[in-house]
Amino acid sequence: MLNHLLTVILLLICTCAYLRAMAPSLLDKNKTGLLGIFWKCARIGERKSPYVAVCCVIMALSILFSD
Repeated sequence: MLNHLLTVILLLICTCAYLRAMAPSLLDKNKTGLLGIFWKCARIGERKSPYVAVCCVIMALSILFSD
């Protein structure tokens, strides 16, 4: 269960960072409120990208080799 939650969170961070790189105005106009979560995920993806990449590789391996 926790494995699936972490996978969803990592995918959300990576997707938001990609969307902000392609269309910055889409996420930058919603920095507060409920939609501000996506802006915050994009910031995490940008600032912590090496750590996010390592976590994505670890999650991919754990999904591939888990029973």
